Amino acid sequence: MSDNDDEPVGRILSRREVLKLLGAASAALLVGCGPEQTTAVPTSVTTASQTAANGVTAVAPTVVVPTAAPVVDTPIATLVSATAVPVCVARPELTEGPYFVDTGLQRADIRSDPATGVVKDGVLLMLIFNVSQINNGCTPLPGALVDVWHCDALGVYSGVTDRSFDTSGQQFLRGYQVTDANGAAKFVTIYPGWYPGRAVHIHFKIRTDPNAAQGYEFTSQLFFDEALNDQVHAQPPYASKGRRNTLNSNDRIFHEQLVVTAVPDDNGYTATFDVGLDLSA
Repeated sequence: MSDNDDEPVGRILSRREVLKLLGAASAALLVGCGPEQTTAVPTSVTTASQTAANGVTAVAPTVVVPTAAPVVDTPIATLVSATAVPVCVARPELTEGPYFVDTGLQRADIRSDPATGVVKDGVLLMLIFNVSQINNGCTPLPGALVDVWHCDALGVYSGVTDRSFDTSGQQFLRGYQVTDANGAAKFVTIYPGWYPGRAVHIHFKIRTDPNAAQGYEFTSQLFFDEALNDQVHAQPPYASKGRRNTLNSNDRIFHEQLVVTAVPDDNGYTATFDVGLDLSA
């Protein structure tokens, strides 16, 4: 059901716990990834969960990003601080929820339903993923599949049956792209709406080899600043649904390290998200 579509994955450690877990050796490795530039951007660390042999949930670094997004096509290995803070900072993994459909639909513009050509109405959003691998010196990861799926302006997903809608056979606001030589995957979509029990969000999944038994997979979600949500959702067609009943502050799996900054452009907004994967995990 739409008000119970996601559950937290593991426990996110505190900054103190993360630093203790990483230790001096790991910290030195992260600081040593690549060249520097002079623009300072604050970074922070979160983690994804793993279960140790003794049954205790531990958390290991999974993804790495600055809190502010770099310019499109900037190499992932470029550092964003004069003090050599790397681009790679761990992000939490979140559950995929019940609405993932592995359509095998490769396309950059995911707004339409391929069967009908009907384009979903909403504020235009250019969504860019910059994917890197942190176990090889924090370098771009080409050839990875990035799946994106989210609800429309009125909170409806395609390709599923829910208590309030049946969109079986439709594929709007779904698709995947393969990262290029710079680790980038770019999508044209709309700003997501909302549905009961969840804050405004976009689902994504990154896979190195979906057909291999040992292929790496990382799944999580993106969130947006609530002031921007208010601004966008005051416009049609979003406004017809009314005020959302769940904000970031009371979404049960929201995490601040997954808030993506959406910058206004001539057509709508552009949001860039840097994510570094530990392929050895």
